[in-house]
Amino acid sequence: MKRRTGIKGFIVPAGAALLVVGLGVGGWEALGGRESDRRASGEPELGTVAAPVVGKPDDVATWRLPLEAYTPAVADMKKVGAARDVLIDACMAAAGYPDWTPAPDLPQIDGVSPMDSRYGIHKAELASRRGYHPDEALQKEYDAAVSVGAVDSSGADQKVLVKCAGDVDGKAPQLKKSAAASQVDADSFRQSLKDPAVLEVFSRWSSCMKAKGFNYATPKDAREDPRFIDKNVVTDLEKKTAVADVACRKEHGLEKVWFDAETRLQQQAIKKDQLTFESLKKTNQTSVEKSSSVLSGVESGR
Repeated sequence: MKRRTGIKGFIVPAGAALLVVGLGVGGWEALGGRESDRRASGEPELGTVAAPVVGKPDDVATWRLPLEAYTPAVADMKKVGAARDVLIDACMAAAGYPDWTPAPDLPQIDGVSPMDSRYGIHKAELASRRGYHPDEALQKEYDAAVSVGAVDSSGADQKVLVKCAGDVDGKAPQLKKSAAASQVDADSFRQSLKDPAVLEVFSRWSSCMKAKGFNYATPKDAREDPRFIDKNVVTDLEKKTAVADVACRKEHGLEKVWFDAETRLQQQAIKKDQLTFESLKKTNQTSVEKSSSVLSGVESGR
């Protein structure tokens, strides 16, 4: 029986949808996309900075900050990882380690998208059951995957594994990790905490919480309350606090105010170095396309 071990076959940058850069409208359509589709999806017109996307107004998880238009979507990260895993697995078997198999993907414990947990909790039903903790079943699945991933009974030589990982780069290159994107991601969040509109909505949220019997200056203070840190314990106090938190967020539109502030900050930062971000998108698009070809070949060969 194969045991799961090894290294994942890709680097995980933050973000969502990709844009092919350096193409006019005709080039975009030649790749199967329409100009209207690109605009509807929030992708920027060439020469402009990406716009934010608000999918469902009442579901923060469907929102996309401008930076996400320049970095791979979760689905694309999984696709590249799966393609690399297939190729590395075959290389390891050929090298004499048929029992080696890639480590399992970890469940998305922080949400289904980058925005799902960026500003904290926003789902009333989950808050009523788990407070500030992830869904219990998801937490167990995550813990189990981590435990299994740490087991290696194949006796594989790590040098061989590293060589195999390098050998597959031509067929399914790793997604490029961008220091510029990581910097914008971190800076926009940090700077948004000083934005006047955000500070104002935090104040209104705090007053709302106080009226419900909870004394916190910001949502971060509530989420990081030391009494709620133990991952194995969810108290009634935590659940009541979290439910009040979500209610006050919705009453004052906290997430949208915060999102709008970060949108402004990200667009300003991206505009200063747009060629770097466009190059990043193009590089990662190539990796996704090659990975798609690998997986298509696997499917057709079954």
